[in-house]
Amino acid sequence: MKLARRDFLNLGIGAAALPAISKATWALDYPTRPVHIIVGVPAGVGPDIVGRLIGQRLSDRLGQPFVIENRPGSGGNIGTEIVARAAPDGYTLLWVVTANAINATLYDDLNFNFIRDIVPVASVGSFPLVLVVNPLVPVKTLPEFIAYAKANPGKINMPSQGIGVPSHVFGELFKMMTGINVVHVPYRANYMPDLLGGQVQIAFNPIPSALEFIQTGKLRPLAVTSATRWDALPDIPTIGESVPGYEAIAWQGVGAPKGMPAGIIDALSEDINVSLAEPDTKARLGGMGIEPLSMTPAQFGNFIADETAKWGKVIRAANIKPE
Repeated sequence: MKLARRDFLNLGIGAAALPAISKATWALDYPTRPVHIIVGVPAGVGPDIVGRLIGQRLSDRLGQPFVIENRPGSGGNIGTEIVARAAPDGYTLLWVVTANAINATLYDDLNFNFIRDIVPVASVGSFPLVLVVNPLVPVKTLPEFIAYAKANPGKINMPSQGIGVPSHVFGELFKMMTGINVVHVPYRANYMPDLLGGQVQIAFNPIPSALEFIQTGKLRPLAVTSATRWDALPDIPTIGESVPGYEAIAWQGVGAPKGMPAGIIDALSEDINVSLAEPDTKARLGGMGIEPLSMTPAQFGNFIADETAKWGKVIRAANIKPE
């Protein structure tokens, strides 16, 4: 329903109580009922927390609940397939993450094609990982570590949260570009106790969960994976400063089933980008080590395609197979 200007003004002071709804969504009369955002990880995990923040912002702006529905399993593929098979009416969305781009090559038996069946709506944020070492490793800089690893092939262990996750493939890209041989050790549980104890020696770790250990000297940071230095660790160089061309970031955003009307995609993109520009949203994301990442749907689509191709090359070159 689209209200004429005089009719809208006649609503009087009652309009002040209405949520701040964009012009595009008023014109579309969307949404008129709750919207479900499928998140492929359990509640309380990083992407879930960010998804709930953005979902609340959309609820506030559009006047309908944006409900987070956690559907973990198979590296996020279960949730992605649910969205790929959903009606493209704007009421089922996907919380898209780096793993989706990785999984497109990692798994060869998926019942969907991520690039074909999920359309980009809006990017939300990105963040690097930090390469840390246990202080027992006798190095203080990244070049020193590379030299040490080359002198000790196969004797350094690198944990991750599982095969094919960002903390694994970021490390594999580093191995390929430096020619070092470190041993990947996938964990089903938290590897941090073993990293602190020295059973494993290096890790590509999200900055927020490593920051306390860095500040207390229990872990030694060598470099961040982003192209530029990160505000939370301004004195820590990038890997690219020693390994030209290296860059790896984790990212999150919103996708939808193919065939969703362009008007709804554009409206949601607009509302998400407006939300990302709000100081409170920026502060909340910053507290999680995430930098807002605003793109148009087309830009986000190109970004996803590039990421999918990039990690596909790494997975094939390293011969990574799912568990």
